[in-house]
Amino acid sequence: MARGTLRLYLGAAPGVGKTYAMLNEGWRRKERGTDVVVGWVQEHGRPQTDAQIRDLEIVPRRRLEYRGQFFEEMDLDGILERKPQLALVDELAHTNVPGCKHPKRYQDVEELLEAGINVISTINLQHLESLNDVVETITGVAQHETVPDPFVRNADQIELVDMAPEALRRRLAHGNIYKPERVDAALSNYFRAGNLTALRELALLWVADRVDEELSDYRERHHIAGAWETKERVLVSLTGSRGSAILIRRAARMAMRSKAELVGVHVRSDDTVTARGGTQGLVQNRTLLDDLGGRYVEVVGADVAPALVEVARAENATQLVMGATHRSRLTEFVRGSVINSVIRAAGGALDVHVIATEAELRHEDGSGAETPAAPDRSRPNSAARGRHRRRLLSPLSFRRRVAALLIGIVGFPMLTIALITGRGHSGLSTALSAYLVLVVAVAAAGGIWPAALAAVAGFLLAHYYFAPPIHTFAIADARDILALVMFLVTPGVVSLLVDHSARTTATANQARSDARMLARVAGRMVAPEENTLPDILQELVMAFRLQAVAILRSSEPKGEPADPSAERVSRDASGGSWSLVAGAGEPLPRTPDDAGLQVPLTNREVLALRGPGLTAEDRAILTAFAAQLSTALQRARLDGEVVDADGLARANRLLSDLLATASHDLRRPLSVIKASATALLERPQAVDSEAASDLLATIDDESDHLDRLVQNLLDLSRLRAGSTEVQYRSTDIAKAIESAVASLAPHSAAVHVEGTDSLPPVMTDPVLLERALANLIDNALAHADGAGLHVEVGTVPGWIDVRVVDRGPGIPPAERARILQPFQQLGDSRHADGVGLGLAVAQGFVEAIGGELEIEDTAGGGCTMVIRIPESEPADAAP
Repeated sequence: MARGTLRLYLGAAPGVGKTYAMLNEGWRRKERGTDVVVGWVQEHGRPQTDAQIRDLEIVPRRRLEYRGQFFEEMDLDGILERKPQLALVDELAHTNVPGCKHPKRYQDVEELLEAGINVISTINLQHLESLNDVVETITGVAQHETVPDPFVRNADQIELVDMAPEALRRRLAHGNIYKPERVDAALSNYFRAGNLTALRELALLWVADRVDEELSDYRERHHIAGAWETKERVLVSLTGSRGSAILIRRAARMAMRSKAELVGVHVRSDDTVTARGGTQGLVQNRTLLDDLGGRYVEVVGADVAPALVEVARAENATQLVMGATHRSRLTEFVRGSVINSVIRAAGGALDVHVIATEAELRHEDGSGAETPAAPDRSRPNSAARGRHRRRLLSPLSFRRRVAALLIGIVGFPMLTIALITGRGHSGLSTALSAYLVLVVAVAAAGGIWPAALAAVAGFLLAHYYFAPPIHTFAIADARDILALVMFLVTPGVVSLLVDHSARTTATANQARSDARMLARVAGRMVAPEENTLPDILQELVMAFRLQAVAILRSSEPKGEPADPSAERVSRDASGGSWSLVAGAGEPLPRTPDDAGLQVPLTNREVLALRGPGLTAEDRAILTAFAAQLSTALQRARLDGEVVDADGLARANRLLSDLLATASHDLRRPLSVIKASATALLERPQAVDSEAASDLLATIDDESDHLDRLVQNLLDLSRLRAGSTEVQYRSTDIAKAIESAVASLAPHSAAVHVEGTDSLPPVMTDPVLLERALANLIDNALAHADGAGLHVEVGTVPGWIDVRVVDRGPGIPPAERARILQPFQQLGDSRHADGVGLGLAVAQGFVEAIGGELEIEDTAGGGCTMVIRIPESEPADAAP
């Protein structure tokens, strides 16, 4: 008997429409003639879902008694006896009541499949065994009913039923998921917008992995080797060298921009231990790769290029990042180029990025394999570091000069033997022409000095072996003297031209490098960053190979103290004080006396450099660099002045707003108090006891209103000035809410508090929290239209949410940012005695204690103000 097929509808959260989709598919198949029965549909009281059953046949449920109560379960035996073609079974993760054939419903489904019955079922993300703990961390709700992942992954079809978080919250608010009495609690806990967004992303990723597995199986079955760019994957080739860290970071940035997966691969030439020094480097590479969210792969291959391409195809990678080769041209000619081999083997199915990295102590060929490097004797030692290429007597590299000498050492004996062998056909002119070609080759490769040595060697060999009389240094024919002299002159001219060309090329390359460096510095200056000075100084250290460089600032004239924003203050030999503004390298010079070179930047700042001396060309470039630094310092100073001016402008606007509101909002309660007190004092006999009580109540209410208004003005002033002190201590949230409500008497009777039982204490400032709550509740009471309001408390991992829920007109989303600013009102209150400070002060207090204030819609109409309070003291809180 053929096994039945299983189709699953997966949802990120309850209410997305899984059951609806299952019933719709069942009814569609029935219309096509399939024998369909409903084995189990979970009753949630949702009219749309119940209506979707239509005329589908429902297998009667089985009633079981357990601990004195009756429960209904799916009748497995009834379905097996009925033997339909398709059974619809809702809630796959359900736990059966003891007494059923199987403890879990998914085991019932397994038996139906074994009996050849096709099954369509539903499951939520939190019921997957592998994601159960992750969902609990996100939502704070533990789920004990789970289904093993292999059972779900072995389903024939898995379809994600997706819904945007806001759409799902609207469904919940409209009563389409839970009953009205459960809506507010659900919105404030499991169905928070952040929770739903995280669950949705988790579900999409899980389904994407499943689709990726199916795609890999399909490509393997059909022997498809080329990469399909269904999902971006960036492969980076690792060697264990320091240059690999540059490649990893570059590949990580590429992966981040394209939302791709990052995979690092290292190819070992055999299964033995990696070359000396490579193991530690690979460990560092793996650590960096893990930190950047990548995955490490190591393979063994005799040939690096095919191994890299094979891994790229296996991983279905779309991009490969490799380091530029540091091999010599001779080595690359003999052993071949791995980069070119990879490009040819990829055949256009893979984008290969070759990244230039700094030359290392080992040679890298751009692959994942390592080759021990011979010492690079062309590099200066640490004591002679500097702009060494400008100090060389020859602009040609040491390696080129050695290669030229080797050409002469090998070429002259071989050429001489060949000429002597054919002496019967070779005279002096032939020998000089042959030697001239070899000398010119040496001159082109090594410049003046190798060419001079080669010319002398060619002159002596031609004179001794081919100028009559041979085997002597005598000359029989005077014309041979001219020929030999011309032989010496020609290589000299060629070598001078080569040397001049090399010097011109080196100068052009250095100029291009300097221009790029200055362009990078200029780019950093215009970049929207807070502090570009350290980056600019790091460019200076790298460009001139300095030990350290620093910008030092002298104290103000007349003995004023140094800039307090600087790191530390030092004194030079003359007693002047200097503060460090920014620096790069080690050890940093702390005074100009510690530096080998000082360059003035402004009337107070100086650039101090520690390292080898600089050439005249270096000093010219340094002057341009100093001009850029001076501009950066002036920009930083102007930015500070702009910030100060902005603060003054805000203070002036605040003062203007205060003056504009004080004329009415402070005068009105004072006028009412004055009028009521005057009536009581001037005509006490004309006022009966009831009227007197009303006047006294009016005085009391207006005094409270005036007190709150003045307090809010003072609080806002302290918040704007940054002088609000936060005192963290263990706080009982329930008591803070109780105190806030009590402070609003006699209106506190309209406030209903829920969910304060068994709340853990939190580290916060109870005074600021109470004041924020009081402002929010007072504002809600003014807009509740007499309907009262609720204060609800819920917990999520790491946070406690306090929700102030009213049934007033609500706040449109477009106005929510504006309403939290001072002196802003929507005009929807019947009381026009406010100045629009309550919400601004509440937000300031909440942010001061490290919390968050959010505005949400109330289910059924109204506004909900949510205060999110961290359970622990913020890490950046002042001691």
